[in-house]
Amino acid sequence: MNNYEILFIIKSDLKEEDIKNVTKTITDSVTKNGGTIKKEESWGKKQLVYPVKKAKEGYYYKLDFTAPPSAVEKLEAGYRLNDNILRTMVTKR
Repeated sequence: MNNYEILFIIKSDLKEEDIKNVTKTITDSVTKNGGTIKKEESWGKKQLVYPVKKAKEGYYYKLDFTAPPSAVEKLEAGYRLNDNILRTMVTKR
């Protein structure tokens, strides 16, 4: 099990309830793939430096977790399919 950190940019035009559903989906996918969550942080709505998928703002959400290396590839593939997530960045800690 390795330690990872993943940063998400979620669409800013979503309602508060929808953002909570997206973050719940993110955390559920980590636990379903054999990972354990250490820390969750919501950084709030911020302006992007450059437009991403025509969006100028986004909600930043950071997640620290442990998981096997094979699970990270599955997580990234699932996050790419979610239309509410603009960008992700996974780093090994």
